[in-house]
Amino acid sequence: MVEVLEYNLPDVQLMHQETNNFLLWIPDKTYIVLGASNKPDNSIVESLVVRDNISVLKRRTGGQTVMLTPKNLIISAIITDENVVKPKDVFNKFNDLIIKAIEQDHFVTFSTKGISDIAIGEMKIMGSSMYRNREKLFYHAVLNFDESPETFQKYLTHPSKEPDYRIGRSHAEFVTSLKETGYVPDIHHLKEKITESLNSFLPNYKPIYQVV
Repeated sequence: MVEVLEYNLPDVQLMHQETNNFLLWIPDKTYIVLGASNKPDNSIVESLVVRDNISVLKRRTGGQTVMLTPKNLIISAIITDENVVKPKDVFNKFNDLIIKAIEQDHFVTFSTKGISDIAIGEMKIMGSSMYRNREKLFYHAVLNFDESPETFQKYLTHPSKEPDYRIGRSHAEFVTSLKETGYVPDIHHLKEKITESLNSFLPNYKPIYQVV
């Protein structure tokens, strides 16, 4: 049986911030994170997760179950300004800034698909979710830098909800990585470029590359 732990990864500290801030970080190992409405029995391949000793956590934000690995870049933010806490506006703003940072060193065009994904054509490279209360909004995104889609296929079941452009495709058919699209710089270079881009929107930044 899978043990589900409360979400305790580096960006959880943002939930206690009283001013706008953001954090970019790279997981130290593989984690599976359940969305607020997800349960292990219909979201993951439990036998393989237990066999391979993968930590399973549950977050407050919506969206579907995700897998975080050291080949992903995690982008998180807390927003407290009343004039920028409309969820759709936040998703669009972050996607625009992230795409701008990627395209500085890339020759392909990315776009927003579904509610908040970033995709190249019909293939997803980033998904995001958020949690909102009356005082603040927490944004969380997973950008697949170089993880094989087969990894997600191995441990995650097909989600109960999917964006319209997925059309029933499996994880392996639906997800790609930034490296697979021909992006040349390393993940730390990308992190710095996205940091510069986000600083134009949220000026505070705490550098964390690894879970400690």
